[in-house]
Amino acid sequence: MARVWIEDRAEHKDYIESIAKWKASGKKRQPPGRWRVRWYDPQGKPKAKTYSTKPDAENGQEDITAKLKGGSYRDPSQGEILISALAEDWYKNKRRITERTKEDYREILDLYVIPFWGDWKISAIRWEDVDDWLTYLEGLPGRKTKTLSAGRIVKIYRVAGMVAKRAVQTGKITASPFKDHELPRTGDDGEHVYLTHEEVERLACAAAKQNPMFGTLIRLKSYTGPRWGEISAIKAGRLNPLKRTVRIVEAFTKLKGGRTILKDTKNHERRTLPVPAFLFGELKELAKSKGRDEFLFTGEDGALTYAEWRPIWRQAVKDAGLQGRGLTPHKLRHTAASLAIQAGANPKAVQKMLGHKSAALTFDLYAHLWDDDLDDVATALDARRKLAMAA
Repeated sequence: MARVWIEDRAEHKDYIESIAKWKASGKKRQPPGRWRVRWYDPQGKPKAKTYSTKPDAENGQEDITAKLKGGSYRDPSQGEILISALAEDWYKNKRRITERTKEDYREILDLYVIPFWGDWKISAIRWEDVDDWLTYLEGLPGRKTKTLSAGRIVKIYRVAGMVAKRAVQTGKITASPFKDHELPRTGDDGEHVYLTHEEVERLACAAAKQNPMFGTLIRLKSYTGPRWGEISAIKAGRLNPLKRTVRIVEAFTKLKGGRTILKDTKNHERRTLPVPAFLFGELKELAKSKGRDEFLFTGEDGALTYAEWRPIWRQAVKDAGLQGRGLTPHKLRHTAASLAIQAGANPKAVQKMLGHKSAALTFDLYAHLWDDDLDDVATALDARRKLAMAA
Protein backbone atom coordinates (compact mmCIF):
# COMPACT_ATOMS: atom_id res chain seq x y z
CA MET A 1 0.00 0.00 0.00
CA ALA A 2 1.30 3.46 -0.92
CA ARG A 3 2.47 5.45 2.08
CA VAL A 4 1.97 9.22 1.78
CA TRP A 5 2.13 11.44 4.86
CA ILE A 6 2.07 15.14 5.84
CA GLU A 7 4.57 17.11 7.94
CA ASP A 8 3.97 20.46 9.64
CA ARG A 9 7.17 22.48 9.11
CA ALA A 10 6.23 25.34 11.47
CA GLU A 11 9.04 24.49 13.90
CA HIS A 12 11.58 23.37 11.28
CA LYS A 13 14.70 25.50 11.11
CA ASP A 14 14.77 25.63 7.29
CA TYR A 15 11.14 26.81 7.18
CA ILE A 16 11.71 29.53 9.82
CA GLU A 17 14.75 30.79 7.88
CA SER A 18 12.82 30.73 4.59
CA ILE A 19 9.95 32.74 6.09
CA ALA A 20 12.40 35.34 7.41
CA LYS A 21 14.00 35.72 3.96
CA TRP A 22 10.59 35.97 2.32
CA LYS A 23 9.49 38.77 4.68
CA ALA A 24 12.80 40.59 4.18
CA SER A 25 12.30 40.50 0.39
CA GLY A 26 9.06 42.47 0.75
CA LYS A 27 6.86 39.42 0.17
CA LYS A 28 7.20 39.82 -3.59
CA ARG A 29 7.86 36.17 -4.21
CA GLN A 30 5.80 33.07 -3.60
CA PRO A 31 5.87 32.31 0.17
CA PRO A 32 7.51 29.08 1.35
CA GLY A 33 5.11 26.23 2.07
CA ARG A 34 4.52 25.30 5.69
CA TRP A 35 3.03 21.87 4.96
CA ARG A 36 5.15 19.12 3.40
CA VAL A 37 3.79 15.94 1.82
CA ARG A 38 6.25 13.03 1.78
CA TRP A 39 6.10 9.67 -0.04
CA TYR A 40 8.13 7.06 -1.91
CA ASP A 41 7.84 6.84 -5.70
CA PRO A 42 7.44 3.53 -7.59
CA GLN A 43 11.25 3.15 -7.65
CA GLY A 44 11.44 3.53 -3.87
CA LYS A 45 12.97 7.01 -3.99
CA PRO A 46 11.86 9.50 -1.29
CA LYS A 47 9.89 12.46 -2.62
CA ALA A 48 8.45 15.62 -1.06
CA LYS A 49 6.33 18.60 -1.99
CA THR A 50 5.36 21.66 0.07
CA TYR A 51 2.03 23.48 0.26
CA SER A 52 0.95 26.79 1.76
CA THR A 53 -2.15 25.47 3.53
CA LYS A 54 -3.08 22.22 5.24
CA PRO A 55 -6.19 21.65 3.05
CA ASP A 56 -3.98 21.96 -0.04
CA ALA A 57 -1.54 19.47 1.48
CA GLU A 58 -4.37 17.05 2.26
CA ASN A 59 -5.65 17.34 -1.30
CA GLY A 60 -2.12 16.74 -2.54
CA GLN A 61 -1.79 13.71 -0.29
CA GLU A 62 -5.02 12.23 -1.64
CA ASP A 63 -4.03 12.97 -5.23
CA ILE A 64 -0.58 11.39 -4.93
CA THR A 65 -1.99 8.36 -3.12
CA ALA A 66 -4.60 7.81 -5.84
CA LYS A 67 -2.02 8.16 -8.62
CA LEU A 68 0.40 5.78 -6.96
CA LYS A 69 -2.37 3.22 -6.58
CA GLY A 70 -3.78 3.78 -10.07
CA GLY A 71 -0.47 3.74 -11.93
CA SER A 72 -0.80 7.31 -13.28
CA TYR A 73 1.85 8.79 -11.00
CA ARG A 74 4.20 11.48 -12.36
CA ASP A 75 7.19 12.92 -10.58
CA PRO A 76 6.00 16.33 -9.26
CA SER A 77 9.57 17.63 -9.37
CA GLN A 78 8.84 18.17 -13.07
CA GLY A 79 6.53 20.95 -11.93
CA GLU A 80 9.31 22.68 -10.01
CA ILE A 81 10.30 24.60 -13.15
CA LEU A 82 9.88 28.36 -12.78
CA ILE A 83 7.48 30.22 -15.04
CA SER A 84 10.36 32.42 -16.26
CA ALA A 85 12.18 29.36 -17.66
CA LEU A 86 8.99 27.76 -18.95
CA ALA A 87 7.98 30.96 -20.75
CA GLU A 88 11.32 31.20 -22.54
CA ASP A 89 11.09 27.54 -23.55
CA TRP A 90 7.60 28.13 -24.97
CA TYR A 91 8.64 31.31 -26.76
CA LYS A 92 11.69 29.86 -28.53
CA ASN A 93 9.54 27.02 -29.87
CA LYS A 94 6.94 29.28 -31.51
CA ARG A 95 7.51 28.70 -35.23
CA ARG A 96 4.29 29.27 -37.13
CA ILE A 97 3.66 32.91 -36.22
CA THR A 98 4.40 36.20 -37.94
CA GLU A 99 7.19 38.51 -36.86
CA ARG A 100 4.65 41.00 -35.53
CA THR A 101 2.90 38.35 -33.43
CA LYS A 102 6.22 37.18 -32.03
CA GLU A 103 7.05 40.78 -31.06
CA ASP A 104 3.69 41.06 -29.32
CA TYR A 105 4.22 37.79 -27.43
CA ARG A 106 7.65 39.01 -26.33
CA GLU A 107 6.19 42.24 -25.00
CA ILE A 108 3.41 40.42 -23.14
CA LEU A 109 5.91 38.05 -21.51
CA ASP A 110 8.28 40.86 -20.53
CA LEU A 111 5.65 43.28 -19.22
CA TYR A 112 2.87 41.15 -17.75
CA VAL A 113 3.73 37.46 -17.38
CA ILE A 114 7.34 37.13 -16.22
CA PRO A 115 7.34 40.15 -13.82
CA PHE A 116 4.38 38.64 -11.94
CA TRP A 117 4.80 34.88 -12.37
CA GLY A 118 8.52 34.53 -13.12
CA ASP A 119 9.55 33.29 -9.66
CA TRP A 120 6.57 30.97 -9.29
CA LYS A 121 6.84 27.24 -9.87
CA ILE A 122 4.26 26.13 -12.41
CA SER A 123 3.01 23.41 -10.04
CA ALA A 124 2.37 25.97 -7.28
CA ILE A 125 -0.03 28.16 -9.26
CA ARG A 126 -3.65 27.65 -8.32
CA TRP A 127 -6.79 28.69 -10.17
CA GLU A 128 -7.54 31.41 -7.61
CA ASP A 129 -3.99 32.80 -7.99
CA VAL A 130 -4.74 33.39 -11.66
CA ASP A 131 -8.05 35.01 -10.75
CA ASP A 132 -6.18 37.45 -8.47
CA TRP A 133 -3.73 38.17 -11.29
CA LEU A 134 -6.58 39.10 -13.64
CA THR A 135 -7.81 41.61 -11.05
CA TYR A 136 -4.27 42.98 -10.83
CA LEU A 137 -4.13 43.38 -14.64
CA GLU A 138 -7.37 45.37 -14.63
CA GLY A 139 -5.61 48.07 -12.58
CA LEU A 140 -2.58 48.44 -14.84
CA PRO A 141 -2.30 51.41 -17.22
CA GLY A 142 -2.79 50.87 -20.94
CA ARG A 143 -0.88 52.41 -23.82
CA LYS A 144 -3.56 54.88 -24.85
CA THR A 145 -6.10 54.36 -22.08
CA LYS A 146 -6.18 54.80 -18.32
CA THR A 147 -6.23 51.04 -17.80
CA LEU A 148 -5.52 47.99 -19.94
CA SER A 149 -8.32 47.32 -22.42
CA ALA A 150 -10.44 44.21 -22.06
CA GLY A 151 -9.04 42.87 -25.32
CA ARG A 152 -5.46 43.30 -24.10
CA ILE A 153 -6.18 41.53 -20.82
CA VAL A 154 -7.73 38.61 -22.70
CA LYS A 155 -4.68 38.37 -24.96
CA ILE A 156 -2.29 38.45 -21.96
CA TYR A 157 -4.33 35.70 -20.29
CA ARG A 158 -4.22 33.56 -23.44
CA VAL A 159 -0.44 33.93 -23.77
CA ALA A 160 0.03 32.84 -20.15
CA GLY A 161 -2.35 29.98 -20.86
CA MET A 162 -0.25 28.85 -23.82
CA VAL A 163 2.83 28.82 -21.59
CA ALA A 164 0.99 26.66 -19.05
CA LYS A 165 -0.33 24.40 -21.82
CA ARG A 166 3.27 23.61 -22.76
CA ALA A 167 3.84 22.49 -19.19
CA VAL A 168 0.91 20.08 -19.55
CA GLN A 169 2.14 18.82 -22.91
CA THR A 170 5.64 18.17 -21.55
CA GLY A 171 4.39 16.33 -18.46
CA LYS A 172 5.31 18.96 -15.88
CA ILE A 173 1.73 19.36 -14.64
CA THR A 174 -1.45 17.45 -15.35
CA ALA A 175 -3.82 20.40 -15.79
CA SER A 176 -3.44 24.10 -16.51
CA PRO A 177 -4.51 26.64 -13.85
CA PHE A 178 -5.10 29.18 -16.65
CA LYS A 179 -8.52 27.85 -17.67
CA ASP A 180 -12.20 28.68 -17.23
CA HIS A 181 -11.80 32.14 -15.67
CA GLU A 182 -14.34 34.91 -16.10
CA LEU A 183 -12.69 37.34 -18.51
CA PRO A 184 -13.64 40.95 -19.22
CA ARG A 185 -16.15 41.35 -22.01
CA THR A 186 -14.61 42.46 -25.29
CA GLY A 187 -15.89 43.73 -28.59
CA ASP A 188 -13.86 43.18 -31.73
CA ASP A 189 -13.51 46.92 -32.34
CA GLY A 190 -16.33 48.67 -30.51
CA GLU A 191 -19.89 49.13 -31.78
CA HIS A 192 -20.57 47.79 -35.25
CA VAL A 193 -21.54 50.29 -37.93
CA TYR A 194 -23.61 49.05 -40.87
CA LEU A 195 -23.92 51.30 -43.89
CA THR A 196 -26.69 50.96 -46.46
CA HIS A 197 -25.98 50.73 -50.19
CA GLU A 198 -26.90 54.40 -50.49
CA GLU A 199 -24.54 55.44 -47.68
CA VAL A 200 -21.68 53.42 -49.18
CA GLU A 201 -22.17 55.18 -52.49
CA ARG A 202 -22.34 58.58 -50.81
CA LEU A 203 -19.06 57.88 -49.00
CA ALA A 204 -17.38 56.52 -52.14
CA CYS A 205 -18.44 59.53 -54.21
CA ALA A 206 -17.12 61.89 -51.52
CA ALA A 207 -13.74 60.12 -51.61
CA ALA A 208 -13.73 60.05 -55.42
CA LYS A 209 -13.80 63.85 -55.49
CA GLN A 210 -10.22 63.71 -54.23
CA ASN A 211 -9.27 60.87 -56.61
CA PRO A 212 -11.51 58.31 -58.40
CA MET A 213 -9.20 55.56 -57.09
CA PHE A 214 -10.28 56.35 -53.52
CA GLY A 215 -13.94 55.82 -54.37
CA THR A 216 -13.10 52.40 -55.81
CA LEU A 217 -11.15 51.53 -52.66
CA ILE A 218 -14.13 52.35 -50.43
CA ARG A 219 -16.50 50.31 -52.59
CA LEU A 220 -14.12 47.33 -52.53
CA LYS A 221 -13.82 47.47 -48.72
CA SER A 222 -17.58 47.91 -48.31
CA TYR A 223 -18.61 45.04 -50.58
CA THR A 224 -15.84 42.47 -49.98
CA GLY A 225 -14.35 43.42 -46.58
CA PRO A 226 -10.55 43.12 -46.92
CA ARG A 227 -8.45 44.43 -44.04
CA TRP A 228 -6.36 47.56 -44.64
CA GLY A 229 -3.09 45.63 -44.83
CA GLU A 230 -4.68 43.32 -47.41
CA ILE A 231 -6.34 45.89 -49.66
CA SER A 232 -3.21 48.05 -49.81
CA ALA A 233 -1.18 44.97 -50.84
CA ILE A 234 -3.41 43.96 -53.78
CA LYS A 235 -1.47 43.87 -57.06
CA ALA A 236 -2.96 44.27 -60.53
CA GLY A 237 -2.18 40.65 -61.38
CA ARG A 238 -4.45 39.40 -58.59
CA LEU A 239 -7.59 40.29 -60.56
CA ASN A 240 -9.36 37.41 -62.35
CA PRO A 241 -11.58 38.88 -65.12
CA LEU A 242 -13.15 35.51 -65.98
CA LYS A 243 -14.43 34.86 -62.46
CA ARG A 244 -14.69 38.53 -61.38
CA THR A 245 -12.63 37.88 -58.26
CA VAL A 246 -9.64 39.36 -56.45
CA ARG A 247 -7.10 37.07 -54.83
CA ILE A 248 -5.78 38.02 -51.36
CA VAL A 249 -2.37 36.39 -50.88
CA GLU A 250 -0.37 38.82 -48.73
CA ALA A 251 -0.74 41.86 -46.49
CA PHE A 252 1.28 44.77 -45.17
CA THR A 253 2.10 44.51 -41.46
CA LYS A 254 3.43 47.35 -39.33
CA LEU A 255 5.99 46.27 -36.73
CA LYS A 256 6.38 47.95 -33.34
CA GLY A 257 9.40 49.94 -34.47
CA GLY A 258 7.32 51.56 -37.21
CA ARG A 259 8.75 49.46 -40.06
CA THR A 260 6.21 48.04 -42.53
CA ILE A 261 6.75 44.66 -44.16
CA LEU A 262 4.83 42.54 -46.68
CA LYS A 263 3.89 39.19 -45.13
CA ASP A 264 1.32 36.38 -45.24
CA THR A 265 -2.25 37.32 -44.48
CA LYS A 266 -3.72 37.09 -40.99
CA ASN A 267 -4.27 33.40 -40.07
CA HIS A 268 -1.82 32.58 -42.92
CA GLU A 269 -4.68 31.72 -45.30
CA ARG A 270 -5.08 33.02 -48.82
CA ARG A 271 -8.59 33.71 -50.01
CA THR A 272 -10.65 34.93 -52.95
CA LEU A 273 -12.94 37.95 -52.86
CA PRO A 274 -16.14 37.79 -54.97
CA VAL A 275 -16.57 41.20 -56.63
CA PRO A 276 -19.93 42.53 -57.93
CA ALA A 277 -19.93 43.20 -61.69
CA PHE A 278 -20.39 46.97 -61.35
CA LEU A 279 -17.31 47.19 -59.14
CA PHE A 280 -15.08 44.82 -61.11
CA GLY A 281 -15.28 47.19 -64.06
CA GLU A 282 -13.74 49.93 -61.89
CA LEU A 283 -10.95 47.58 -60.78
CA LYS A 284 -10.17 46.60 -64.38
CA GLU A 285 -9.96 50.25 -65.35
CA LEU A 286 -7.63 50.92 -62.43
CA ALA A 287 -5.39 47.97 -63.32
CA LYS A 288 -5.30 48.71 -67.06
CA SER A 289 -2.22 50.93 -66.92
CA LYS A 290 -0.34 48.83 -64.35
CA GLY A 291 1.99 45.86 -64.57
CA ARG A 292 0.94 42.58 -62.93
CA ASP A 293 3.26 43.16 -59.96
CA GLU A 294 2.29 46.80 -59.39
CA PHE A 295 0.04 47.72 -56.49
CA LEU A 296 -3.54 48.55 -57.39
CA PHE A 297 -3.95 51.38 -54.89
CA THR A 298 -0.92 53.64 -54.89
CA GLY A 299 0.47 56.56 -52.92
CA GLU A 300 3.50 58.77 -53.28
CA ASP A 301 5.99 55.92 -53.01
CA GLY A 302 4.43 52.62 -54.07
CA ALA A 303 1.48 51.14 -52.21
CA LEU A 304 -0.96 53.55 -50.54
CA THR A 305 -0.06 53.80 -46.85
CA TYR A 306 -2.49 54.17 -43.96
CA ALA A 307 -0.88 57.49 -43.06
CA GLU A 308 -1.74 58.76 -46.56
CA TRP A 309 -5.23 57.28 -46.39
CA ARG A 310 -6.22 58.68 -42.98
CA PRO A 311 -6.80 62.34 -44.01
CA ILE A 312 -8.54 61.22 -47.21
CA TRP A 313 -10.90 59.07 -45.15
CA ARG A 314 -11.67 61.79 -42.62
CA GLN A 315 -12.56 64.26 -45.34
CA ALA A 316 -14.74 61.74 -47.16
CA VAL A 317 -16.67 60.87 -43.97
CA LYS A 318 -17.23 64.57 -43.33
CA ASP A 319 -18.32 65.33 -46.89
CA ALA A 320 -20.70 62.35 -46.87
CA GLY A 321 -22.32 63.55 -43.63
CA LEU A 322 -21.44 60.35 -41.74
CA GLN A 323 -19.61 61.89 -38.76
CA GLY A 324 -20.60 60.92 -35.23
CA ARG A 325 -21.29 57.25 -35.96
CA GLY A 326 -17.89 55.92 -34.96
CA LEU A 327 -17.15 54.88 -38.53
CA THR A 328 -13.58 53.73 -39.24
CA PRO A 329 -12.02 52.14 -42.34
CA HIS A 330 -11.89 48.79 -40.53
CA LYS A 331 -15.59 48.93 -39.69
CA LEU A 332 -16.41 48.78 -43.39
CA ARG A 333 -15.85 45.04 -42.89
CA HIS A 334 -19.07 45.02 -40.86
CA THR A 335 -20.86 46.71 -43.74
CA ALA A 336 -19.48 44.07 -46.13
CA ALA A 337 -20.79 41.34 -43.84
CA SER A 338 -24.23 42.91 -43.45
CA LEU A 339 -24.70 43.52 -47.19
CA ALA A 340 -23.61 39.96 -47.98
CA ILE A 341 -26.04 38.56 -45.39
CA GLN A 342 -28.85 40.69 -46.81
CA ALA A 343 -28.03 39.16 -50.21
CA GLY A 344 -28.48 35.66 -48.76
CA ALA A 345 -24.91 34.64 -47.81
CA ASN A 346 -24.57 31.95 -45.14
CA PRO A 347 -22.02 32.09 -42.26
CA LYS A 348 -19.48 29.93 -44.11
CA ALA A 349 -19.55 32.18 -47.17
CA VAL A 350 -19.14 35.33 -45.06
CA GLN A 351 -16.29 33.68 -43.13
CA LYS A 352 -14.44 32.90 -46.37
CA MET A 353 -14.94 36.42 -47.68
CA LEU A 354 -13.74 38.13 -44.49
CA GLY A 355 -10.92 35.68 -43.75
CA HIS A 356 -12.11 34.75 -40.27
CA LYS A 357 -10.47 31.74 -38.64
CA SER A 358 -13.79 29.94 -38.25
CA ALA A 359 -17.44 30.21 -39.21
CA ALA A 360 -18.24 30.12 -35.49
CA LEU A 361 -16.42 33.43 -35.03
CA THR A 362 -18.33 34.93 -37.95
CA PHE A 363 -21.64 33.75 -36.53
CA ASP A 364 -20.78 35.10 -33.06
CA LEU A 365 -20.11 38.53 -34.57
CA TYR A 366 -23.12 38.72 -36.86
CA ALA A 367 -25.71 36.30 -35.46
CA HIS A 368 -28.14 39.17 -34.88
CA LEU A 369 -28.15 39.89 -38.62
CA TRP A 370 -29.19 36.33 -39.44
CA ASP A 371 -31.90 36.58 -36.76
CA ASP A 372 -33.65 39.00 -39.08
CA ASP A 373 -34.10 36.10 -41.51
CA LEU A 374 -36.30 34.14 -39.08
CA ASP A 375 -39.47 35.96 -40.12
CA ASP A 376 -38.65 35.23 -43.76
CA VAL A 377 -38.13 31.54 -42.92
CA ALA A 378 -41.50 31.35 -41.17
CA THR A 379 -43.24 33.08 -44.07
CA ALA A 380 -41.59 30.78 -46.60
CA LEU A 381 -42.53 27.65 -44.61
CA ASP A 382 -46.12 28.83 -44.38
CA ALA A 383 -46.29 29.40 -48.13
CA ARG A 384 -44.72 26.00 -48.92
CA ARG A 385 -47.16 24.22 -46.60
CA LYS A 386 -50.14 25.88 -48.23
CA LEU A 387 -48.92 24.77 -51.65
CA ALA A 388 -48.33 21.22 -50.42
CA MET A 389 -51.73 20.94 -48.74
CA ALA A 390 -53.52 22.35 -51.79
CA ALA A 391 -51.99 19.76 -54.11
